[in-house]
Amino acid sequence: MQPSFEKQPLRFSCTQCGRCCLTGGDYYVYLTETESEVIRKRLQLSSNWFRRRYLERLEEGELVLASGEDDCCIFLDTSGQCRVYAVRPLQCRTYPFWPELTGSARAWSSEARRCEGINRGPVIPVATIRRSVNACLDQKN
Repeated sequence: MQPSFEKQPLRFSCTQCGRCCLTGGDYYVYLTETESEVIRKRLQLSSNWFRRRYLERLEEGELVLASGEDDCCIFLDTSGQCRVYAVRPLQCRTYPFWPELTGSARAWSSEARRCEGINRGPVIPVATIRRSVNACLDQKN
């Protein structure tokens, strides 16, 4: 079955609203051990301190970033900027071009209620979306 993004153009322009950086409830920022280590090194923190302060494990064993104040990502600063932007996890780099959001027009429209940048701005090339989707799928496997 052909994904929705290959049938109709998708528009996106990040407005830096920070809503994709909300955590808590059912929202988590997942990351790999490698991504965790890259962030830790960028911050120049010890492994133990970094894990205690910035990471959590879900019941299923998945590694996620801890929530900060107001259920925002722990790395979102008071001005709404990401403190680890240059080394942010794949999940953050590929948003909103995730398989579960780009696979159907309904999912994309639903996410547009959360993200004001969806359906705004330029049409994103299919090849760009496909690279993000494939990167997400590769990381899950």
